[in-house]
Amino acid sequence: MKSYSIQEINEVLKGTIVGATSIKMTAPEQLELASASEISFIGNKKYEKFWKTSKACAAVVNEDISIEPGENRVFIKVKNADLAMSQVLELFAPPTPLFNIDVHPKAIIDKTAIIGAGSRIGAGSYIGPKVKLGENVTIYPNVTILDECTIGKNSIIWPGAVIRERCHLGSDCIIHPNATIGADGFGFRPCPERGLVKIPQIGNVILGNGVEIGANSCVDRGKFSSTVLGDGCKIDNLVQIGHNSILGKFCIMAGNSGLAGSVTLGNGVIIGGSASIKDHATIGDGAIVGAGSGVTCDVPAGKTMLGYPATDARDTLRQWAILKRLVNESKK
Repeated sequence: MKSYSIQEINEVLKGTIVGATSIKMTAPEQLELASASEISFIGNKKYEKFWKTSKACAAVVNEDISIEPGENRVFIKVKNADLAMSQVLELFAPPTPLFNIDVHPKAIIDKTAIIGAGSRIGAGSYIGPKVKLGENVTIYPNVTILDECTIGKNSIIWPGAVIRERCHLGSDCIIHPNATIGADGFGFRPCPERGLVKIPQIGNVILGNGVEIGANSCVDRGKFSSTVLGDGCKIDNLVQIGHNSILGKFCIMAGNSGLAGSVTLGNGVIIGGSASIKDHATIGDGAIVGAGSGVTCDVPAGKTMLGYPATDARDTLRQWAILKRLVNESKK
């Protein structure tokens, strides 16, 4: 079991120690559940009230905290407790699943595939013709990578993921279990003679560097050219990204949200959980779409949208307040 003194943890965080304890930390834990040997954190003033009843003897806190740690307890003050706690979690993180051999004999690798130095491939995985894996790529068991795909260096693909033909992933990407990159876009047209006619989807998907795709999420291939996710995009579980959508850098999409076809997101756009964006909509840089919202039109840069259909968040909140007041008055 890993354990660290407060001083050893602070060598990583480079914060300010307030208080003292000789107890070594054995794990991180939330305030309400922490034991005396576990370190917690307070990332918001509203959680300060839980410190008194918490058993944790140490916490990573923001510099503006208004309480003292108390006897035999200690704070590490930092500029951003949330970011600092991510470093603490890295310290205590258990090892990833082991590879006894770099390339398992039960992996199927086409003779034309190129495997970069230091890459590892688990049992039951399939690496198709003309696939190129960069250096230090990790392919866990039962992954499928079809023809002519490229995977950038240091990328990690977890079990059950499927990367379909001609798709390209940058370096340092993470594809979580059962995600699908490059499935056909949802394209059908009614025909009196043949019913719903499938429109061929002959494009691909391009992921930039540092992109993370959550479990069971789908990024559809383009109909003509590419569906593109820019560097640093983070996609939660159970997210749908429609064909020919273009995401700028560092966009975030929370669980159960979805983009219809040909949606464009600028840089730094945030899409809340269960939000949906209609086809061909453009959302400007830094815009935010609230959870459960439905966007039916373009959104200017920096705007926060809320509701179904989504409007300016301030207008939506006013509408909700008026409706609540009307309901309350009708009950009198």
